[in-house]
Amino acid sequence: MSDHQPALRAAPAARLLLRAARVGTLATSDEGTPFASLVTPATAPDLTPLLLLSDLAAHTRHLRADPRCTLLVQGAAVEINPQTAPRVSVTARAEISDDPGLRARFLAIHPYAAPYAGFADFHLWRLEIDRALFVGGFARAARVRAADLRPPREAVAAIAAAEAAILARVPRAADGRRAVCVDADGFDLADDAASVRVAFAAPAADAAEAEARLRAALG
Repeated sequence: MSDHQPALRAAPAARLLLRAARVGTLATSDEGTPFASLVTPATAPDLTPLLLLSDLAAHTRHLRADPRCTLLVQGAAVEINPQTAPRVSVTARAEISDDPGLRARFLAIHPYAAPYAGFADFHLWRLEIDRALFVGGFARAARVRAADLRPPREAVAAIAAAEAAILARVPRAADGRRAVCVDADGFDLADDAASVRVAFAAPAADAAEAEARLRAALG
């Protein structure tokens, strides 16, 4: 049990990094040759990473041939040494999603993508996480299982079912931005151009708790 404790401690920090990420690096395989590209991820309520990809992009062609991939996202370095930045790499299998709710969530987090999101060659992809590696800074690493990384299913389902009603009830932030997504770990504030993640101090267990914390954060 003790060998698993570092991973359990790392899981919440890794989850918050994924939630807050607005840019990342996607690693794919080009017939066995590694290939890395910049992507703009979002996350589904259950933490599944979401990507809006063009069929014309090289990484999309790679995923169609071999869906295995890795997504790397990172936070800000705490010192001049970039290795002090927290980061998480998730190993996953990619698949196209036709879920309109997930597409709407992606666009709520990345509103600037709306003008081209409807093009015929753009599709939403979801990355089914297999495992993760969290590095909390220089020489601080822990491997995290997918089951430990994800928020509790009961909380995910309850908050997702009430999300639209919650967002309709809560006020705008003082600067005019509106909450566009809420889940067990926090919420996203957006204007017409971009969004920013606001994390809860601790995961919400149900819809009522998520709404209460959202209201408290908005003041």
